[in-house]
Amino acid sequence: MDRIQIEPIAAFKDNYIWMMHDGERAVVVDPGTFAPVIKALDSKGLELGAILLTHLHYDHNLGVPGLLERTPVPVIGPFLNDHDRMTHPPFPKPGTVPLDCVTHVVGEGDTITLESVGLEFTVLAVPGHTLGHLAFVEQRRGWLFCGDTLFAGGCGKVFGGSMENMIRSLDRLGALPDHTSVYCAHEYTLNNLKFAMAVEPGNKALAKRMVDVEKKRSRNLPTVPSTIALELETNPFLRVMEREVLDSLRYHRGIIPRTRTQGFEALRNWKNEFVA
Repeated sequence: MDRIQIEPIAAFKDNYIWMMHDGERAVVVDPGTFAPVIKALDSKGLELGAILLTHLHYDHNLGVPGLLERTPVPVIGPFLNDHDRMTHPPFPKPGTVPLDCVTHVVGEGDTITLESVGLEFTVLAVPGHTLGHLAFVEQRRGWLFCGDTLFAGGCGKVFGGSMENMIRSLDRLGALPDHTSVYCAHEYTLNNLKFAMAVEPGNKALAKRMVDVEKKRSRNLPTVPSTIALELETNPFLRVMEREVLDSLRYHRGIIPRTRTQGFEALRNWKNEFVA
């Protein structure tokens, strides 16, 4: 039995900070705030060993200074490129968080070895939501931490790079082994699936997933992680050239995509305007 456990720490309205631990030491991913992380660490008697950041939006790194004040640890994440620095949303207000909080910059193809907890991650560059967005894959265990790139039933908005970057990043994640567990950073699943149902009302796997998700949310339970297999069956952003998706784009948007990029852009723009 794997000694490593993964637990979601709820933050803000709908963020998840993921905590991995072996009963003694812990690693957290995308700590948008520090108080609930400290509470989780203290309740289990855990020592923080490292912080992973998928991207440098405030709701994913706002808690870093508070955690470092308590325990100086490596902060592993992307290089803060000029595009992401200049386009960073002013939340909660400009200048309140040092965006240069990454102490160990990593990028495409790097391997992160955290010997204290026996974890090894492969780094994937997945630009789109931000230009410098990363994903972390624990291949031996089949874990994917993908921040705001791939969501359960959806994907992030495109702030960095291009629509073509984003669909390439999504396709890359979709090519991971089917059993891979998808640990995204927000509880957006129900709204994502409402959009997916508008796009593919005839998708039986999607209808079943909607029922399952509604049951979980009625009990205030997390709907993540999902799996790559489930996303390939039900996530419209990984299904952009499926027949029913194309039919819906033609009927609802008057668009006939010829490429995956065109299909993705049409879906993403539709989702941006969609009211559940």
